[in-house]
Amino acid sequence: MTVLDPRTGDTVARVPIAGEADCAAAVGRARVASTTWARTPAADRAAAVTASADAVAAAADELAELNQRETGKPRDDARGGVEAAIGTLRQYAQLGPVHRGRSLLGGPAATDMMVPEPRGVVAVLTPWNDPVAVAAGLLGAALVTGNAVVHKPSERCPRTGRRFAELVAAAVPDGVLEIVDGDGRVGAQLAADDRVDVVAHVGSSATGRAIAQACATHGAKVLLENGGNDALIVDAGVSPRWAAEQAAQGAFANAGQICVAVERIYVVASQADAFVDALVAEARRWDERIGPLVDERHRVLVHGHVADAVRRGARVLVGGEPRPGPGTFYPPTVLTGCTPDMLLFAEETFGPIAPVRVVPDFATALTEAADDRYGLAATVLTADMAHAQEAWHTLPVGTVKINAVFGGAPGGSAEPRRASGSGIGYGPELLDEMTAMKVVHWSAPGE
Repeated sequence: MTVLDPRTGDTVARVPIAGEADCAAAVGRARVASTTWARTPAADRAAAVTASADAVAAAADELAELNQRETGKPRDDARGGVEAAIGTLRQYAQLGPVHRGRSLLGGPAATDMMVPEPRGVVAVLTPWNDPVAVAAGLLGAALVTGNAVVHKPSERCPRTGRRFAELVAAAVPDGVLEIVDGDGRVGAQLAADDRVDVVAHVGSSATGRAIAQACATHGAKVLLENGGNDALIVDAGVSPRWAAEQAAQGAFANAGQICVAVERIYVVASQADAFVDALVAEARRWDERIGPLVDERHRVLVHGHVADAVRRGARVLVGGEPRPGPGTFYPPTVLTGCTPDMLLFAEETFGPIAPVRVVPDFATALTEAADDRYGLAATVLTADMAHAQEAWHTLPVGTVKINAVFGGAPGGSAEPRRASGSGIGYGPELLDEMTAMKVVHWSAPGE
């Protein structure tokens, strides 16, 4: 695998792809280590995860620099991802020892216990857009509950992913955390290995479907957080300038390469002119601070979606063409006249694109926003309490955000729906996903 710096086009690294034998051996070592690790006291597992957080904190600048060079992520954003990872590891270290089951009382001489047990070997396949923070959640939850892990970082940032995993692996016994480098073929082999008990994947919906099919053949549990096509609704009665600031942050932060980025914008007609003018001004302000797309292949995909919209009648108000010169930069882009049949509205673009559709009223916006095959998240900007209530009840997504495109309480959990995946991929409930409940019925012996 050859990784290029998306800012300059220079070669950053060449990383060999693990062969079939290497993958099989990694799973085998994890399977052997899983038995002892599962019987390690929960407090000791938590101490190991805490130690890994300390190691990551000491290497924060190194990890941020690697991430910036491999993916083009702005340095402050990359450092923020590392800080989030440290906090997540510490959170799971605290939650692990208090993760508990239940007891049920039957007759006076019997008790039923529901006991969570580790599932065994977890294959963790992580993305490139926030590689350290995402991996920290899945690795931390899997390890603290007593599972062994085989981790494959994204092929677009293999050095960042490997270095982070090495820091975590140094805190646990040999074999408990194995690392394999590679592309989709390596991920497919892990998903198909019948010694793997859980596959946790964050990435595209197409890959997620393939993983689910492979796991179905041998009964592995699947945790998927996949593509999103998140809608943002701008209701009447809100400040157009504030709404434009929210929309720009959601569409342009990290060059739109965020799982819950704003992908489609619905604005009621009474707000449209003022909102669009403000959004164009925001796009011009973002132009100076936006980073590159991860690579040229992705830039071609993003521009293909824009070109498709233009062919179908959309109008580009700002941006809309790849930026000339070195690197894989694409400018913040605003389009109007968008329709549901355009790729920008039908598929996840994952770039700094703000496609706008003007609708007559809030009810129409809500209906169209809900009519989508994805189900990750959505945002509603409204001053109307009834509209807010109707929105969170109606939108078929895992997360509904009212009046803020980003944010949320620490420890929050959400479950994606439909093409966006299944299973809870973060928060305390991830500990439940990483364990299997065993019921023990205990009666007194007969006389």
